[in-house]
Amino acid sequence: MLLGKALPLAEEAPPRVQATGYRPIEVLLVEDNPGDVRLIMEALRAAGRRLHVSVANDGDEALARLYRYNSHFNAPRPDLILLDLNLPRRDGRELLAELKADAELKSIPVIVLTSSQSPADVRRAYELNANCYVTKPVGLEQFFQVMKSIQYFWATIVEYPGS
Repeated sequence: MLLGKALPLAEEAPPRVQATGYRPIEVLLVEDNPGDVRLIMEALRAAGRRLHVSVANDGDEALARLYRYNSHFNAPRPDLILLDLNLPRRDGRELLAELKADAELKSIPVIVLTSSQSPADVRRAYELNANCYVTKPVGLEQFFQVMKSIQYFWATIVEYPGS
C-alpha cells in the first residue's frame, strides 16, 4: 500500500502515455537455444507492447552487435539485454563481466534469464552487477506469465538513460 491506496496489479495498470516520437524498446536477446528463442519471442509478442528484439546466439555475437563489428555495423544499441548464462564460446558470466566493466555499455540493464537455479550462479550474477536474475519456468503458462511480467516492468515502468 502506498499512502493508504493499494497499488494496481499489472493487468489493471493503465498503459503508460508515450511521448511523440516514441520508438520501440530495443532488446538484445542472448540465447543459444533456438526453441527458447522462439518461445521468448512468442511470449514477448503475446505481451503486446512494442519491443524490437535482436538475437545473438552466443557471447561473441552479442559483443559484435554491441561494438558494431563486421556485419553488425548498423546494429541498434539495446535498451535492455536478456542474457542466458550457459552459452557456447563466451558464456553469459564472461559477457556480463565485460559489459559491466565497459564505460559505454555498463548502463544497459541486463536481465539474466536462465534455466540455472544454482545459488552460486545467482550470487555470481549479482556480483557481476546483473540488474535481475530470472529462472526460466518449465511450464508454458508460467513461462508466458514471467515474460509478460518482464515485458510489463521493463517496457512500461522503467525509465532508460536518454529517454
